[in-house]
Amino acid sequence: MSKSLMVNLLIEAAHWRGREAGCLALLLLSASCVPLQAAPAPSKDLLAAGRGGQAAAAPAGPSTTLAENPALAEEGMVLQSVSPTDAAAFNAAIPLAQVSNPRAASMVFRAADAAGLHRSLQCLAEAIYYEARSESEEGQRAVAQVVLNRVRHPGYPASVCGVVYQGPMRAGGGCQFTFTCDGSLGLPPAGVAWQRARRIASEALAGSVYAPVGHATHYHTQQVLPVWAYRLAKVAVIGSHNFYRIAGDLGAPSAFRQAYSGREPSPAAVIAARLPISLGRPTLAAAAAPDLPKPGAPLPVYAAPAEELAASEPVNEKLPVSTVREEYRNSGRYLDEVAPASR
Repeated sequence: MSKSLMVNLLIEAAHWRGREAGCLALLLLSASCVPLQAAPAPSKDLLAAGRGGQAAAAPAGPSTTLAENPALAEEGMVLQSVSPTDAAAFNAAIPLAQVSNPRAASMVFRAADAAGLHRSLQCLAEAIYYEARSESEEGQRAVAQVVLNRVRHPGYPASVCGVVYQGPMRAGGGCQFTFTCDGSLGLPPAGVAWQRARRIASEALAGSVYAPVGHATHYHTQQVLPVWAYRLAKVAVIGSHNFYRIAGDLGAPSAFRQAYSGREPSPAAVIAARLPISLGRPTLAAAAAPDLPKPGAPLPVYAAPAEELAASEPVNEKLPVSTVREEYRNSGRYLDEVAPASR
């Protein structure tokens, strides 16, 4: 048994779980002989283990540490250096926390304009599709609930796209959700899986709540072991993902009080920068101004599950159109909103 493994596990346990976790650490010592390293950079093997519809979500805390939320430390996509097989064994040994995790309150996320309506649906559907397209419908609803739980928590952005693309859209980059940084966006969503992702996203934005994950704000596939897996309260296992809520008052229902901004940022420029070099850089034409609602016109709102938004392909919504080379068409989708000056 590696000495470094024993030391790391016992330190982690003593700091975060006390006597109960100390017992857990001793159990974990018999589960694997692969030493854990403190906060190594993610390996290509571990990142690859999450692709193909079971991507490792790497939500690791807010972009800034709020004075009222000092425990929400930013760690980015930091994984323990273990094999997928060993990670699964360690994850299975982490017990479900004996904490209250009630159903999240229902909320209708009404965007402030047509562009925001389109973007919120698109961003949430992308998170569902790229993170969990091979999961059951329950697993996909669970992922959607985590995203919307974050929108309601003051430790995270107050918009759907802001949450999904939080890492790439801030200075210094970093991943909160793996697909936003690992090149997955170079392959456009399509087919039945995309139709289902859009339908589930539409229903979630219209107020549908997936109760089993409660107020979970983190999740990851069982083939990776994030450094925060022992620090948060594990509340559910759904399909290939483990779900966690923030421990203590910071993760209590009363903490989820942030109002939805209704303003959805466009991740166009950062998506372009994140596309793999091998895909090249699409050439964009000058984009016309989007056809937004006229002043005084009623803003679009969600009705009960808006089936009309669940079209088989992304809805144009009269957003600017680009002339992208055919082989790159739809890569990352929002690229058509990038102005010529930003290319």
